[in-house]
Amino acid sequence: MSQPAKVFERDPVSIVEALIRRGHAAMDAFAAADQARVDEAVTALAWSLYKPENAEALARMAVDDTGLGNAADKVVKNQRKTFGTLRDLMRVKSVGIIEEQPERGLVKYAKPVGVVGAVTPSTNPAATPVNKAMMAIKGRNAIVIAPSPAGLATTTRTVELMRAELERIGAPADLVQVLPAPVDKESTHALMAACDLVVVTGSQSNVRAAYRSGTPAIGVGAGNVPVIVDSSAHLDEAAAKIAASKCFDNATSCSSENAVIIRDDVYDDAVAALQAAGGYLASAAEKEAIQSTLWVDGTLNRKVIATDFGVFAAACGLGDRAHGARFFMVEETGIGPAHPFSDEKLALVLTVYRATTFDDAVDKVRAIMAVKGLGHSVGIHTQEMAHARRLAEELDTARVLVNMAHTFGNGGGFDSGLNFTLSMGCGTWQGNSISENLNYRHFLNITHLAVPIPEDRPSEEALFGAYWAKHGK
Repeated sequence: MSQPAKVFERDPVSIVEALIRRGHAAMDAFAAADQARVDEAVTALAWSLYKPENAEALARMAVDDTGLGNAADKVVKNQRKTFGTLRDLMRVKSVGIIEEQPERGLVKYAKPVGVVGAVTPSTNPAATPVNKAMMAIKGRNAIVIAPSPAGLATTTRTVELMRAELERIGAPADLVQVLPAPVDKESTHALMAACDLVVVTGSQSNVRAAYRSGTPAIGVGAGNVPVIVDSSAHLDEAAAKIAASKCFDNATSCSSENAVIIRDDVYDDAVAALQAAGGYLASAAEKEAIQSTLWVDGTLNRKVIATDFGVFAAACGLGDRAHGARFFMVEETGIGPAHPFSDEKLALVLTVYRATTFDDAVDKVRAIMAVKGLGHSVGIHTQEMAHARRLAEELDTARVLVNMAHTFGNGGGFDSGLNFTLSMGCGTWQGNSISENLNYRHFLNITHLAVPIPEDRPSEEALFGAYWAKHGK
């Protein structure tokens, strides 16, 4: 009797271990690279996505694979984020001595962190892998990408293009690798356990898994951006920026405005400005239709999030009533679990609140952040910088953007001093280890060379004098 065919079970741990070994071997081959060689490799990675035909092909592929966003904006994102990140990386040192402080007797040397395990989301299956790879290779690390299953084909092709560009310049292709199909929780968790540093952008379940993995980890948080339109705002400018930002890539960005809180004295004019910029103000009945379509059993409806405006309008049964608009506006008064419009929407829906005073506006922002997005970011359109400074001083947020289109400034911009990135840390407010934009410094170990300096020992009187004078010894 013939024997049954032997069944070979897929072993995620063995697969990942092989990828990690190849990554370390590539690092060894790249270890002697000087700054110029490292920067050449970083530029190669950038070109693999910035190259127009690649940016366009991967944008179309991403939309086809995931159903999220739109190809035209993804082309912009692929190129803009890559170009901005390359600008940032070309301006900094990451090899050898990167800082000297003679007065303190300190010299700082940059060292790699190792093989990075990078978990990437379905919303940006091309831009995020390249962004993280550029930062990792800037520190002479290797990287293994764990894609979202929905974006696997796009991310795999993106990695192929990065590897081809590395080979073109004679650099080790295995500096960049990707988990093979099928990608699932088991293989992603195996990567988290085996690599030297985990960096997670995407679902909060993956962020929590990274912190539980036993591997040093950087996770970033969910967004739910509230933006105040203050009494002194230039309303037409504010509306144009909010509309452009909200509509970009069908609101897939975690930095997309989810709510606007408008001061009472400019409310009607601000809503009119938003309507002129493409907003469609939903009636009470239309609001109910949007809510029942966007959420199913309390969960965002995967079939309609991040879809084109016409597709979303048709799904909500609005037909031609919203013809010519770009995004929906729903007026809301409630905040909290019973009011889903106060949550993140990942759709072309903007929640509109009225605030009687600036104190009321701040309270509403704080409450919205407590629903989701704590630590992420808030925005304000105002001519009173004291109001912007108050938000920065009082709110548990990592970023306050003033008079900006949030999506185009929060993750770095050419008119924003924040680092270009696709991963925004939200601090301990949201259980993250960083409260800044992910950047190359997070992919470096630093060796401190310390030599003797003239003694720096103040007197007891200098340190304790004021305390003694007030409280006694």
